Amino acid sequence: MSRVARSLAFAAANVFHPRMLWLMLWPVLIAVGIWGTVALVFWAQIALWLAGVLSAWLAKATFFVHWDAGDVALVAAKILILLTLVPLIQLTALLILGTFGMPAMVEHVAARRFPGLARRRGGSFAGSVWNSLVALAGLLLLAIVSLPFWIFPPLWPVIPLAVMGWVNQRVLRYDALTEHADAHEMGTIFASRRGTLYLLGLVLALVAYVPLVGFFAPVLFGLAFIHYLLAALRDLREAPIEASMVRD
Repeated sequence: MSRVARSLAFAAANVFHPRMLWLMLWPVLIAVGIWGTVALVFWAQIALWLAGVLSAWLAKATFFVHWDAGDVALVAAKILILLTLVPLIQLTALLILGTFGMPAMVEHVAARRFPGLARRRGGSFAGSVWNSLVALAGLLLLAIVSLPFWIFPPLWPVIPLAVMGWVNQRVLRYDALTEHADAHEMGTIFASRRGTLYLLGLVLALVAYVPLVGFFAPVLFGLAFIHYLLAALRDLREAPIEASMVRD
């Protein structure tokens, strides 16, 4: 965990570097523009439809009590929309950043902390696009699997965090190593660091909800993922050949 803390500290110290400031702004602004427009245009229709679904469910769940669930369902529908809107904005910003901004971020981290790390270029732009598509497919699958749990209101804040934790690490990990690692090294690191990568993705999902701080989250955690994974790659190459695991 000390490696994770050092990576987060490095990211926090570098997030306001002039090279990072523009990367911090434009992906989030585009994402906010896209989903803000969708929300403005379709807010009423989505809220009313979702309120109808929730109202029908509440009526069935509390059949033994006669009451009007319409107002409660409408408030709950608006809360659900807001809970969903934040991760959608964050994911869109991450996908834009991963495709167009990560190379510059990798150069920034590598030049400062890993200048001697050999570049084996095991990834590609096509691989990055495919990785993003897999992340989106995983998001849809996890969203479908999690549907039964949405009937429990206490789980509403937890479900998006759990889903986005996986999606975040899936989006960022490939682009963090594509320049320096070969395909075998990527597979080894992703397998051995699965838990820690998910934890970083989960923290990113949580920070996205923090006012103002969430605005910087994609670049902050992009830098943290790069630093952490390049350090893991260096450790892997320096480890004895017979070592079968890479420590966090």
